[in-house]
Amino acid sequence: MKALFLTEVGKTEVREIEKPSPGAGEVLLEVNMVGFCGGDLNGFKGLFPLQEYPNVLGHEVGAQIVELGAGVPDSVKLGSKVTLYPYQNCGTCVACRKGRPHACKTNKTMGVRRPGAMTRYVTAPWQDVFVSEKLSYKELALVEPLTVGFHAASRGRVGSEDTVAVIGCGIVGLGAVASSVNRGAKVIAVDLDDSKLEIAKKIGVAHTINPSKENLHEKLQEYTSSDGPDVIIEAVGNPVTYRNAVDEVAFLGRVVCIGYAKSEVAFNTSLFVQKEIEILGSRNCVGRTDFPEVIDYLEKGKFPVEDVVSKIIRIDKGPETMDAWAKDARGIIKIMLDLQ
Repeated sequence: MKALFLTEVGKTEVREIEKPSPGAGEVLLEVNMVGFCGGDLNGFKGLFPLQEYPNVLGHEVGAQIVELGAGVPDSVKLGSKVTLYPYQNCGTCVACRKGRPHACKTNKTMGVRRPGAMTRYVTAPWQDVFVSEKLSYKELALVEPLTVGFHAASRGRVGSEDTVAVIGCGIVGLGAVASSVNRGAKVIAVDLDDSKLEIAKKIGVAHTINPSKENLHEKLQEYTSSDGPDVIIEAVGNPVTYRNAVDEVAFLGRVVCIGYAKSEVAFNTSLFVQKEIEILGSRNCVGRTDFPEVIDYLEKGKFPVEDVVSKIIRIDKGPETMDAWAKDARGIIKIMLDLQ
């Protein structure tokens, strides 16, 4: 079967690999749709320090169970449409021992530090698949990136009494927007791209701000009665937006950081103390809670799926188009690879 490999920085190729067989406690998945995420793009550009080469890309999956390994419980059914929790933890590090394996010190994400899903068949532990017969394969492939944003809102303890600003409205940022709206918060979406802000409006934000056209500080003050947002979720990974988050968050507020900054960030640390703020990292997601929550949210038709998926590309076109994806990535929210 064919698989799309990231062979080295800036280079991909389709290779033939053997079809896997499910081991004990595993299921065999026929992959139908895979999302191409920002991490894949950064791995292609050589900007993601955790990326290992060569590797099959892909960890945002819409698939079907086609074979069961020994010991898989009867509750797992052949033919079920599923998405996949793509993280693998060690089970022994301090994060794992404290029951938070998504932050495992040696986490191995599919497509990053172990083979990914941009191929026809993959195996997975049965516990890592999440079923939805209502969602399309396209929607199932959106579950994982949305869970990252949902987890960030959970880390920020977003509630109905909060005003939340989400800086960055890519797919992960839109997940944070969606979760915050779903929790009843008043949400302000911030991005330099008006088309992404239009999608945020469809999700239900109260306000949008484009800092290239409006003064970010003045608009946030206007929308929060001069208090600043109770929670700011940083989903860009830029030194400027990291500083914006600390500068603009309300006294006693919470800053949640998802984005990986590519360079060091200088802060006025007196604000940490004066405001008595909390700065929280948010990594990956919690499979047992975030995946069911996002699936339930998508099944209710609350998310503008068609507006988010910018391109659908056949896997056999990968080598000819990967460089184009990298060049065209600005403005693209989500690329899907169609294996059907």
